[in-house]
This record gives sequence, C-alpha cells and structure tokens, in this order.
Amino acid sequence: MINTDLSIRPRLSIGILTKNEERLIGECIRSALFADEIIILDSGSTDSTLIIAQSLGAKIFVNHDWQGFAVQRNRLLSHATGDYIFFLDADEIITPELRNEIQAIITNGETAVWKVMWTVVAYGHTLRHFSSDTSMERLFPRKLIDRYEGVVHEEAILTEPSITRHVLQGRLLHHSRQSIRASLEKLTQYSMLGAAKRYAKGKRGGIVRGLLSANSSFFKTYIIQKGILDGGAGFLYCYFIALECFFRYVALEYDRELLTEKITRGS
Repeated sequence: MINTDLSIRPRLSIGILTKNEERLIGECIRSALFADEIIILDSGSTDSTLIIAQSLGAKIFVNHDWQGFAVQRNRLLSHATGDYIFFLDADEIITPELRNEIQAIITNGETAVWKVMWTVVAYGHTLRHFSSDTSMERLFPRKLIDRYEGVVHEEAILTEPSITRHVLQGRLLHHSRQSIRASLEKLTQYSMLGAAKRYAKGKRGGIVRGLLSANSSFFKTYIIQKGILDGGAGFLYCYFIALECFFRYVALEYDRELLTEKITRGS
C-alpha cells in the first residue's frame, strides 16, 4: 500500500550496532543524516566511537553484556520510534543513489521489505570488478519485525513472512576489510560463531570438510565473482573469506566442546 496523504510523512529510524568503530563511524553516520533519528547501540567501546556519534546527533544506548547479534538488534529495535527502520553496519556508507531510493520509499509509505547489495571496499581499494552476490534485508516497516534470531548472519522474523521483497538499485559501500589486523580479528570471530551455529544444528566438521568449503568459496569469489581482476586487494578479500570457511569446520571438529555463541564483536 502506498501513502496518498503526503502531509503525513512516515518517519525513518536508522540503527547501527557499534564497538570501537572510530575509524569509520563518522562517515557512516554522516551518510545517514537524512533519517529522522539515528540510533547507536554500543557494546562497550573504549575508543572515541560514542563521542563522534554523539557529536553528529545520534541517540546513544549502551549494553555491555554482549549476547549475540540477534539480541543486540532486538535491543536496538526497542529504542526505534520510526515507522520504518533501516539497519546500517558501522563499516557501511549509504551512497547518494541508495539514499534517494530510501527517501522515495518512505515518502510514499510503501509496504514491503527491501534488500540491499554491497560494493566492497577492501584495504583502501574499491573492488570495482568484484561482483558481490550478497543481498541483505535492511529496510522494513517497523511493525513487520517481530524479532531477530541467529548467532551470526541473523535473520528478521516477520509478522507477515510472505511480504513482498524488493532489491534496491543503490548500493552500500562496505568497508569489509580495513586492515590485515582487523581481518585476522574478524577471521577468529566469524569462524567461531559460524562453527557454533553449525554445532547447534548437529553438523560435523573436520579438515577435509574445511578444505572443500574453503576451495569452493575461493573459486567462487576469486574466479566467478571476478575478485581476480581487483589485484592484491581482491586476492586478500577472497582469501580471508576462504580461511573463514576452513577454520569454521576445523573448529567444529577440534573445538567442539568449547564453542559458544557469546564471542564478543570487535576488540
């Protein structure tokens, strides 16, 4: 349904989860300033993340007891007052094209769920040839979200599961890999969370499974999705993704009794 009474413009909340994001949080928030409110839910930053966010007018909330991405998103939802909510990660930038699309949807009061795709920025280089096939549900009418579930790559549970989905044409700039050190930290976090998720489903791991998964991932991202055309940055980006796949299954076998969903984000 489209809103025909343009005198009553729906409100937009943009929500961002943070922890020690001072490097990009300013640019991230500035790209979102068209929203009626920007909500930051922080899990214990020790750098200047919150100072920067507050200086740009964001609403700040802090929960130190990290219990996973889904719990944090549910907490963030409880603070949102807009008719629509757009979830933005702290390492993402809304492009002008995407901003214009979002604004048009809000103005018209449309009812659907909208997915967004990435343009990847890795190690200071935009991967112009890499074809990201990742689409994430990010824009929702607030009333449609019942809750979030999931350890990593969490999912919105909707009150109307069969609602229409659209893919926005504008993209997010995703600064996925800002440094080798950050990539190594993310490797640990996502490998262990991915292993915990598979453990909960009763899946098995092992070196062979890890090698098969890693090789398949690297071939897909580096060859099929053309990471090979983006030089050293493209190679590193694809290689780290493959390493996550490998260690996910190795941890599932060798750290099976130590796996937990409560690995904190960031440092």
